Amino acid sequence: MVTFEKGSYKSLVQFIYFSHLNFTTMRNLWCCMLLFFCAVMISCNSEKQETAPEATGFITVDGPDLLLPDGSKFFIKGTNLGNWLNPEGYMFRFNKASSARFINDMFCEMVGPDFTAEFWRAFKDNYITREDLRFIKRTGSNTVRLPFHYKLFTDEDYMGLTANQDGFARVDSVVKWCREEGLYLILDMHDAPGGQTGDNIDDSYGYPWLFESETSQQLYGDIWKKIADYYKNEPIILGYELFNEPIAPYFDTMEELNGKLAHVYQIGIEAIREVDNNHIILLGGAQWNGNFNPLRNRPFNDDKIMYTCHRYGGDLTADAIRDFIQFRDSVNLPMYMGEIGHNTDEWMNAFCQAMEENNIGWTFWPYKKMDGSSFIGITPPENWTVIMEFAEAPRGTYKEIRDARPDQQVVRKAMTDFIEACRFENCVIQENYVRALGLQP
Repeated sequence: MVTFEKGSYKSLVQFIYFSHLNFTTMRNLWCCMLLFFCAVMISCNSEKQETAPEATGFITVDGPDLLLPDGSKFFIKGTNLGNWLNPEGYMFRFNKASSARFINDMFCEMVGPDFTAEFWRAFKDNYITREDLRFIKRTGSNTVRLPFHYKLFTDEDYMGLTANQDGFARVDSVVKWCREEGLYLILDMHDAPGGQTGDNIDDSYGYPWLFESETSQQLYGDIWKKIADYYKNEPIILGYELFNEPIAPYFDTMEELNGKLAHVYQIGIEAIREVDNNHIILLGGAQWNGNFNPLRNRPFNDDKIMYTCHRYGGDLTADAIRDFIQFRDSVNLPMYMGEIGHNTDEWMNAFCQAMEENNIGWTFWPYKKMDGSSFIGITPPENWTVIMEFAEAPRGTYKEIRDARPDQQVVRKAMTDFIEACRFENCVIQENYVRALGLQP
């Protein structure tokens, strides 16, 4: 009797050749061999699909253009979901309480930490919902930019949680809604470890410590690696913006800090590319995303880079963005206006045309806030002025806090009413604002 080693096809052939079997036996053996080889191929195919899935359908970079998966050009038009995962005081009509930390401290002094935590959890559940994304799509927008605080991906105390932050759960919800509506999503680390700006917008301690601290840089890289690994196969995400508006112009060390910008960007790029080669990485200029000189002659060894600029006000024509256009052309990579807005309808309409004529896509800031100058407006609830007065009152000592603290029933009700007021169905669509952008309310 002839025996075979496992997987020895040669032995099988020799057996057939030297065994003078009748035709029927040989036919049966060949059928078995065919079935065996088919099974092997199917098994190999299955294993390959399980262990190495191919990612498809991502937006790509082609010189100064973005391309859809079908090869057609993609021009960004949309808005920013600001204030949701990175609260800013002016959107609540606060001046002194201008950053997330200051707002939280003010609320805690006014109504206590437990009620404040309940407020933030309800705020996150209601400020942005699927209905908001459905409306954004209806306007003709194709992209949303999602600003977020790095703390959402740590165990640091933030927005009602002291551990096990819910960053992935919140972003997952937006990814799901964007996928359902056919919107692309840009993830923007608006508040980086240590602070990248040194002002209220990054919830920092008044200085861009990210550029001074290796500990903060390590955390920033670790968070981006964790986010990129989680979303590496999600094509609805257009890209990752490493951080927003680095290095405010207020510091004597500004030029020294500018000189460190490319290095800190490289840390984020390398962290992401360890796990994700699918997504575009967005880099902003220094000084409000307006100064790209620190990035000139500093090429990044990456074929999926897009630059992002910001502008509020100024000339209505392309001359106002001439530096951005020239930088874009010099590096032959896309340029995108991540933030713009807070101006007259006429100014915004003219500037939209200038951007489109010069191939600079845009997301207007913000989507939602109190009153106008946004896609939709929140009507302040009754007695919100009482909270505003406490926010502006002197609170430098415990006595001042006690003296300024308002009636608890009044302000707690006003905070609860705000949660209802911020829901999409209770907001006011700013029709003229939306039309000024060439969109439909």
